[in-house]
Amino acid sequence: MPIPAGLAAGYRRFRSERYAAEAERYRALAKGQRPRTMVIACADSRADPATIFSAAPGELFVVRNVAALVPPFEEGGGYHGTSAAIEFAVSELAVPEIVVMGHGLCGGIAAALSERSTGRFIGPWVELLADVRAQLSDVTPAPDPAARQKRFEQLAVQYSLQNLTSFPFIEAAIAAGRLHLHGAWFAIAEGELEWLDSVSGRFEPVRS
Repeated sequence: MPIPAGLAAGYRRFRSERYAAEAERYRALAKGQRPRTMVIACADSRADPATIFSAAPGELFVVRNVAALVPPFEEGGGYHGTSAAIEFAVSELAVPEIVVMGHGLCGGIAAALSERSTGRFIGPWVELLADVRAQLSDVTPAPDPAARQKRFEQLAVQYSLQNLTSFPFIEAAIAAGRLHLHGAWFAIAEGELEWLDSVSGRFEPVRS
């Protein structure tokens, strides 16, 4: 099958515009990467970290999955794609910063919030948030649905940050002062970013 027309047009623009302007950067990156920041983000097409942070090639090491979740550290059977990316970023690339970035209107979070069965793989994945859902009911008993979902999206970011610290190599890097963890949340319609304040535990708007 030929390349889809939209992808072909996008590639031609990349070659004539971005690659033409940054060819030297790409040739340098061919020798190796040294990103300063890992971003764990949702696979949602509307919340692209490279676009939000205006990142140049090689600046961000990004892993994306449904709802931007970090599973707890575990060994043994199964496929640990997100955990493998985290291990590579910390142990091989030695990134000094990891950002977990959730976003508004997240379908994965909505599925976890509603507790509805969502496919063979999505349902068990978002059910990682079962305890967070119970916490949400305690913290936010009866807000409007939009506020409830936003709160759940932000609690999910904090859950993933907590799970990051369960990885021994992350715990060691933090203790040595080599690694810092951050939480963020992006509002799609408004294009606004909120950053987790580590002292207050609240998400605060980032000034544009």
